[in-house]
Amino acid sequence: MLPLGVPDVGAVFGPYTYLASEVAFGALAFALLYRAGALRRAGVTVAALYPVAYVWDWYTLTIGVFAIQLRTGVDFLGIPVEEHIFMVVVPALVVAFHETIHGQD
Repeated sequence: MLPLGVPDVGAVFGPYTYLASEVAFGALAFALLYRAGALRRAGVTVAALYPVAYVWDWYTLTIGVFAIQLRTGVDFLGIPVEEHIFMVVVPALVVAFHETIHGQD
């Protein structure tokens, strides 16, 4: 049950809810990185973190730590495609905020 006032986007996007949220936050990350001139730095950070994030994600999904309900059902290399996107978007968004807040003017 959702808290009062929180819209149920799952009712709108159904199995594409997780993917839609990744696209929205990925677009935000891209825009901030582009504005900060930090696309390359973010790419290096994402590439460095991705292997660790993949193993961690695969393991936690395999042992049943969490399950993803509103997803496409498409798996790639043993995990949902949305999780691959998540592993790119999260570090990119962190770098984007860092560069936006602390980058050079």
